[in-house]
Amino acid sequence: MIADRAAAPLRVGVVGVGYLGRFHALIYARLAGVELVGVADVDPARAAAVAAEAGCAGFSDPTALLGRVDAVSVVVPTSAHLEVARPYLLQGVHMLLEKPVAADLPAANEILRLAEASGVLLQIGHLERFNAGVMALANRIDRPRYLEAQRLGGFVERATDVDVVSDLMIHDIDIILALVDSDLADVRAVGTPVLTPHVDIASARLEFANGAVANVVASRVSERKVRHIRVFQPRGYLSLDFIGQTLDLASLDPGPAAALGAPQPTPAGGRPHIRRERIVLEAVKPLDRELAAFVDCVRGGQRPLVDGRVGLKALEVALIVRAAIQADSPARGPAGGPSRPLGQL
Repeated sequence: MIADRAAAPLRVGVVGVGYLGRFHALIYARLAGVELVGVADVDPARAAAVAAEAGCAGFSDPTALLGRVDAVSVVVPTSAHLEVARPYLLQGVHMLLEKPVAADLPAANEILRLAEASGVLLQIGHLERFNAGVMALANRIDRPRYLEAQRLGGFVERATDVDVVSDLMIHDIDIILALVDSDLADVRAVGTPVLTPHVDIASARLEFANGAVANVVASRVSERKVRHIRVFQPRGYLSLDFIGQTLDLASLDPGPAAALGAPQPTPAGGRPHIRRERIVLEAVKPLDRELAAFVDCVRGGQRPLVDGRVGLKALEVALIVRAAIQADSPARGPAGGPSRPLGQL
């Protein structure tokens, strides 16, 4: 048990050391209070190369780390999540599982059941929650009414076992669900395959029970890379550029009388004064912050920022978006029209 080894390094491993898994291994290797025991990958040459780089053991059997580690990152294709995660969860190994939780709800629910039955900590790798810009944005949110998110990029030979909704759009779905904090009422979406058998570009409109609306666009076949989210809320506007790591703010200047609750005077021109600010965010690598948070949660027995239930909710909405695309017609959530409750796709 971790509690019995509180003074010892936390023994961790990584299963799946492709493009992203390699970074997991290298970060764990330099984290204080962590011992990177080993990495595992079905490609023996890849496992050996990353193990040599990270200074740990390498294995070709995905179960080889069982009995050797207290916690593990699982960074394998989404379709293999349940198969790879199951033996570790059954043996009580704490887990950071890359997003999405699984390819479908039955597999995702089984992963959560196994984690809860074993009493282990399960964190889902929604990396953008640890982006400095997202954290700064979340601290300034006040009853958002309209949100726009764009996540566009060129085609790469990764994550092509899932569509763009599960690959890219799910990041912004997760962020928006956290910012709005209201039940989903209605979803409308369109999308199409371009370079793969799966949908490669998609647009979704999410309507919430509290009246908030979000438009989300994701593409992995665009010439220009764009990562942007805009939020309109009472008396204010926020715009986050993920790439430039800037947060632009615009708000009505309350003036000195606002603190006293007095009505605000209107300038002679008939329009209130708008105060603008640009925040240049400190460059902190989100994956470093995410893995450090995972280690801290395991050591302290704390609930992760993105636990299994939070990850499941994002997956449910992503699947509703996918269903709407496939049907080419509205797919409604629990608060509107012909009901299609979350979790019952």
